[in-house]
Amino acid sequence: MPTAIPAARRVRPGLITDWHLLQLAIVYIRQSSRQQILDHRESRERQYALVEYAVALGWPRDRILIIDDDQGLSGTTAENRRGFHRILAEVSMEHVGLILGIEMSRLARSNMDWNHLLQMCTLFGTLLADEDGLYDPRDPNDRLLLGLKGTMSEYEIIMMHKRLELAKRQKAERGELIQSVPCGYLKLATGEAVLDPDEEARSTVQLVFDKFDELGSFGKLYRYLVRTKVCLGMRVQRGARRGQLEWRKPTRCTLARILHHPIYAGAYSYGRRRADHKKSASGGTKVKIREMPMSEWTVLHRDRLPAYITWDHYLANQERLLQNRYRPGSVGAPRAGKALLAGIMVCGNCGRRMHASYRSESTAYYVCMRKHLEGSDCRGLASAAIDDLVTRQVLGALEPAALELSLKAIENVERERQRLNRHWEQRLERASYEVQRAERQYQAVEPENRLVARGLEQQWEAALRAQRELREEYDRFLNEQPPRLTEEERGRILAVAADIPTLWHAPETTAMDRKEIIRLLTERIVVDVRANTERAGVAITWRGSQTTHHEIVRSVSRYESLGEYDRMMDRIVQLRREDLTIKEVAAQLTREGYRTPRTQKGYTPTSVRQLLCRRGLTGGAVGREQLESGEWWLPDLAQKLGIPYDRLRDWALHGKVRARRVQPAGPWVVWADGQEQRRLRKLMASSE
Repeated sequence: MPTAIPAARRVRPGLITDWHLLQLAIVYIRQSSRQQILDHRESRERQYALVEYAVALGWPRDRILIIDDDQGLSGTTAENRRGFHRILAEVSMEHVGLILGIEMSRLARSNMDWNHLLQMCTLFGTLLADEDGLYDPRDPNDRLLLGLKGTMSEYEIIMMHKRLELAKRQKAERGELIQSVPCGYLKLATGEAVLDPDEEARSTVQLVFDKFDELGSFGKLYRYLVRTKVCLGMRVQRGARRGQLEWRKPTRCTLARILHHPIYAGAYSYGRRRADHKKSASGGTKVKIREMPMSEWTVLHRDRLPAYITWDHYLANQERLLQNRYRPGSVGAPRAGKALLAGIMVCGNCGRRMHASYRSESTAYYVCMRKHLEGSDCRGLASAAIDDLVTRQVLGALEPAALELSLKAIENVERERQRLNRHWEQRLERASYEVQRAERQYQAVEPENRLVARGLEQQWEAALRAQRELREEYDRFLNEQPPRLTEEERGRILAVAADIPTLWHAPETTAMDRKEIIRLLTERIVVDVRANTERAGVAITWRGSQTTHHEIVRSVSRYESLGEYDRMMDRIVQLRREDLTIKEVAAQLTREGYRTPRTQKGYTPTSVRQLLCRRGLTGGAVGREQLESGEWWLPDLAQKLGIPYDRLRDWALHGKVRARRVQPAGPWVVWADGQEQRRLRKLMASSE
């Protein structure tokens, strides 16, 4: 005989039809967290008791389906709730006559999800029930009541979250909300954060900061820790071994947390990361976390916790990490490319940073991206000339400090070896303790209790084996890097450091090493690449704000880009007119210091012949028969009148003298009889 329905659950006549009783009755069970599952047992029992409610309404037990797939999941969203999606699927297939929940908030706490369910139930005639009664979503009054319950459920979760967040923020304002601490710290039962009592754990964290100061790069620091097999002491956060110390290999995530977390500078912070709801909604089920700038942190209290570094040191590390990122406004970390000035070289025309591009493994080219993006008149240049200039200047600056650098190098090497040796000694000390501890546990057990003794004996043997392997690794380390430098090693360091150019060009010195040295001495390098000339101005700003100015001769792509191109062509014509052979012309040009566009090796007969071919002057020597009465070759007239060649050529270009060119781009011919020559002398005298 069916159980009587309580008064609060009495059903209106005709609400449940035979069709409903033929369909499934779904009992939906959900609790929001694992803690509720463990602690709120009565709530779980009440939800499972809804099966009897469905039986009392007339459903056979074999037609009652319990869905408890969503235990431990919040109802704030339908994402990842397989049970909720299963209900929607069953309703859409017209398999469900009734859905039961202890209250409507168990089904959904989001109006979007709740209204979607109501719409589906309305379309397919499914009833809903809770402890307060039975509802037909097709009935206007029931639909209104269900809508209000859904709104109240959503409002309730919003208010709960708000109260919790306000309580957390109030506690954080006092600096007392410490949820977890990174490696190198220990959270006490009272909620305070203190330095890890383990000496090795603290010294390893200090090693990380010291090596970052020395290496200056996150990637170099990570590779150093992996290469030297340094492990980090991590406190277990959850589980049966919570609070115990474990030694783990460094990961990029752990290392980034050490370098970025302000707790290591003694600062308490809250709100450094926040959920990005826009990205979370568009990116699937995983909540996206966004790092906030320091100015937008919710709470920041300095000098509240024990520290490994000072606050200024922390800010300097953050600035260095930011500058190491390859992005606009930062120089970027030194990379393996051959271009030594990448990241610190600036275009003298627009003031933007120039980028290094590689046309081959050995050929680098500095280019201003504004030319490609905006079509400006900025120009680039090959790296060879300017890299050589800066290298000479840097080596010259280092030469007076050679002895000091060699002594500093010896000091750094010895300090580094002693630090690593201390790290190995601490590891050996810990391994020895583990052996002694395992031995004491084994000796304390009764000999007859072999069930326990066998396990303790295996632990003792494992500790002995680990100690032996660690000792062997330590011996190999000592063989490679003794704590103290030998006299031979000291002498080699002194010899190499004293000859800085040899050290600079040594095969073992990488491009990254050279770049790091240049950046230690210089702040930025401005290059002014001029049009129609192979010469470029260079301004080197050194550390300390002193600036030196230099000039380089760069490679150009065409003869016409050479600054003395016209003078050189006139000189070639003059030499040919003097009946010199092409080979003799090439030798004379080289002796007079004329350079080719790409190299400084001088001219060859082939290059001279090509230049003459451009001007159509390859048919034998250039004679005076091309000159008419009163005409002069421009170099000859300049020499006769004592007028600078460039001045006379400018007058020809601007029409101040009567002149013509033999070819469209050939040498200049100037008409100047006796009266004209006197005029030109007066013009020269008045312009001085």
